[in-house]
Amino acid sequence: MPALHQWDYIFAFGTIFAALDAYNIGANDVANSFATSVGSRSLTLFQACCAAAVMEFLGGVLVGARVSGTIKNGIVSLSAFDNNAGVQLLGFTVALCCSATWLMIATKHSWPVSTTYSIVSALAGIGVAVGGKDAVNWGWNDGKGLATIFAGFLIAPAISAGFAAVIYLLTKYIVLVRKNSLRAGFIAAPVFFFTVTAILTMVIVYKGSPTLHLDELAPNIMAAAIVGTSSVIAALSVIFWLPYVYCKTVRNDYTLRFYHFFLGPALWWRPAPADAEGISAVPDYRIRKDEVDHPVPAKPQDAENLHPSSDDSSADEKHEPTDAPPAASGAPLPAALKDVDAHPIEGGWYMPKNLYIIARYKSIPWLWFILSHGTKVDVHARQGQGLEDMHSRAVQYDNKTEHLYSFIQVMTACAASFAHGANDLGNAVGPYSAIYAVWSTGLPAGKESETPVWILVAGAAFLVIGLATYGYNIMSILGNRLTLHSPSRGYSMELGSAITVLLASQYAIPVSTTMCITGATMGVAICNGDIKAFNWKAYGWIVFGWVLTVPIAGISAGCLMGIILNAPHF
Repeated sequence: MPALHQWDYIFAFGTIFAALDAYNIGANDVANSFATSVGSRSLTLFQACCAAAVMEFLGGVLVGARVSGTIKNGIVSLSAFDNNAGVQLLGFTVALCCSATWLMIATKHSWPVSTTYSIVSALAGIGVAVGGKDAVNWGWNDGKGLATIFAGFLIAPAISAGFAAVIYLLTKYIVLVRKNSLRAGFIAAPVFFFTVTAILTMVIVYKGSPTLHLDELAPNIMAAAIVGTSSVIAALSVIFWLPYVYCKTVRNDYTLRFYHFFLGPALWWRPAPADAEGISAVPDYRIRKDEVDHPVPAKPQDAENLHPSSDDSSADEKHEPTDAPPAASGAPLPAALKDVDAHPIEGGWYMPKNLYIIARYKSIPWLWFILSHGTKVDVHARQGQGLEDMHSRAVQYDNKTEHLYSFIQVMTACAASFAHGANDLGNAVGPYSAIYAVWSTGLPAGKESETPVWILVAGAAFLVIGLATYGYNIMSILGNRLTLHSPSRGYSMELGSAITVLLASQYAIPVSTTMCITGATMGVAICNGDIKAFNWKAYGWIVFGWVLTVPIAGISAGCLMGIILNAPHF
């Protein structure tokens, strides 16, 4: 029996808007994290949703914060609530309501905004409504004041752009522009795997494992763990990854499947198919189709004959058409449903037999279509309209060499997703944990509140649903909509963003992952040597969405809280 049973309706509203907030974190924040992987064709939209579902869920539930900050970033003092549990309950509910509503509006209009800034601004508005302007930390306040939000508009994109540009230029001149770029890529691969793994390990240690407290380890142990993990991954890349991609790229072994990866060194002695000459066994990562840098099958039927086992799942058979009609997903088209109905409804719909037909053959297929539609949208078709001139200003390098970096990009995206689930899920579950604690105990919340595992599970689930059903709307405005993408560019963007987040967490510099990945995209685009290789107009609209977040979320939350507190009552 909850202590504040008389305010069950407030708790119900808090639950609804906390779920909506988590949904929009998935549809907006996670979507912009995977936009580069989808834009470069390293992952299909469906694969990105599956990877995010696993990594975000594991990060949030296994190592996510069991103790969440009640007031995100401590931007408002809890003393403003004057130890009134009811006002706290109302305040956190209003904050989630306004934050979730703004995120829904932003996602609908394809504005990639910061979910962290949204909830922080809403809490600041609540603080002003209950305690006046002095209740909010307006200055820097050791990286926890409102001024840090505005500083982040410049800090995050600028730093991530610099790191991403350096990483891409190193990749470009060490590998991509070489005469035999594929050979140079093989030689440099272990070094890249070591470096990338070291950075990602530090991201997880410092940002992605709040429950394990890995950042409190002794410096020598931490250094040994980072170097050891990186060395193991680099060694495994030589033993397993190198022979696998060699067979794919050099021998054009189109019969290779993902499970052959575990054969490792045995692949060196695997003979290539007799008819492998003249085809490519790797996916086509080129966004522009005006350049052909490797042999491809001359006719579609040739490719079908050369791939008799096309039903087998393969890590490299991931670029399937995503513009299939809804009927392919098991949900018939409305017209077809009228013309041919294998299970007609005869008599009143309320009859037991007809209710079964509706549930089994009508409702479930359409429900599955609604839930899975977002994973089948052709994001590339939505991104590439009218951008031919911008894409033509970027060089497309050897496709087989680009294939080498698709593995690193997927690894980078998954590690960043794991850290995001462990850390940023708290944007939704932190305030809701406080709502649950206040409602169930009747006591005012402290600076930190215990987060039950079921709240983490529910939050992670809604986050995944948000990405799967509506994430495509944000991915469409990013990726190739901003600049031409490729695996080498995409991994540079993601790694530059990860380094920025890592350094920011150590020096209390306020950054948003949304702003970091957008700035990294800009930095890589500038490396094309042509300022018109980047969509500055689209970038301007994105920044406009960032700026709007603070006043809209803050003012709406403050006004709504003030109206409710001072409303006439009997």
